[in-house]
Amino acid sequence: MRRMSGVLVLIFYILSLLLPLPTTTASSCCSIKGLPLVRNISELPQDNYGRGGLSHITLAGSAMHGLKEVEVWLQTFSPGSRTPIHRHSCEEIFVVLKGSGTLYLASSSHEKYPGKPQEYFVFANSTFHIPVNDVHQVWNTNEHEDLQMLVIISRPPVKVFIYEDWFMPHTAAKLKFPYYWDEQCLLEPPKDEL
Repeated sequence: MRRMSGVLVLIFYILSLLLPLPTTTASSCCSIKGLPLVRNISELPQDNYGRGGLSHITLAGSAMHGLKEVEVWLQTFSPGSRTPIHRHSCEEIFVVLKGSGTLYLASSSHEKYPGKPQEYFVFANSTFHIPVNDVHQVWNTNEHEDLQMLVIISRPPVKVFIYEDWFMPHTAAKLKFPYYWDEQCLLEPPKDEL
């Protein structure tokens, strides 16, 4: 029995010399696209997609990283900038990292149009979520500081419906589908997208 244990130790020792141990170095890659598991945010693709005042970085996404259930973004809005009035076929969670602004939310997807939205003040270290198909807009209403948020969405790709105003009928909203933020990092970004 003692001899068998010594042989097993020797086998494991030889295997450890021959087989590389798993590490989290730069050679470790995402399962689908061959991207490093650990990435420097400042080196990730960043764009405004034709929307002045926006800086969007996909930290983890469906097109670039092969995720199927969630996407994670870092978005920064300069003072006065905002999202379009829109809704989408996914849940969305925001974590405000810095700055402040206003969330406009119309929870009336069962009506003919969004209607007058409720206003919510958002601020650093606050969080909020948007239910599926609730029409909303995020606006940096702070005149002096950027609004920076971590954004998590479920079920990419999403169907996005864009509204001209809060009283536009749901049936008239402009559909963008499929919508992948990170796919835009791989292609020339269209300038009229969300």
